[in-house]
Amino acid sequence: MKFSLTLERDEDGIWVVECPSILGCVSQGATKEEALLNFQDAILACLEVCAELGIPLHVETHQVDNQ
Repeated sequence: MKFSLTLERDEDGIWVVECPSILGCVSQGATKEEALLNFQDAILACLEVCAELGIPLHVETHQVDNQ
């Protein structure tokens, strides 16, 4: 599966990664690379929990042109 992620820096300089398709699936790291690496574990854990609880993985997304 492929998921879209958001990656941003918080006010303390920590990189935060979220997956909007999976409620509560968040990780962080001191660098972008560390945050993305940590996120691999987080997404696997979230997918396991969703499967156990029968939570569907679907979020409707759209792209808009901002001109």
